[in-house]
Amino acid sequence: MCREDGTYEAGEQLKAQWRISRISLEQLQGLEVSVLWHTEGKGDEDLHVHHFYRLDEAELQELGIDDAQAISCKLPLTPLSYHGHLIHLRWCIRLRLFVEGRREIVAEQPFYLVSCRGEKTSVMTLRSQSE
Repeated sequence: MCREDGTYEAGEQLKAQWRISRISLEQLQGLEVSVLWHTEGKGDEDLHVHHFYRLDEAELQELGIDDAQAISCKLPLTPLSYHGHLIHLRWCIRLRLFVEGRREIVAEQPFYLVSCRGEKTSVMTLRSQSE
């Protein structure tokens, strides 16, 4: 990820890199890269995919997997990451590998989506001017 602390502001560009090791290109039948959020905790669990792409076997052969690959997308304004007592809303980048033998390998890298600092400043400025 381009941020070591894994914190991104709403509306900001998410940039990250992924790389596959310990699995040969010949074993891969496809992969999916997603930026998503999901809830955990009391009640129904929700999941929403914000950004997604899939590479099939032919695309993987053309691309190769030896070098790091980039993912980039503009993050939405909501929902923000939340860690409450009863519910958690978590954002992550998910890499899902489809390996020969009908196996799937899933890896996730969590990150935090937080409110824009600039918006808070603007709201505070507007309030102080109107008083």
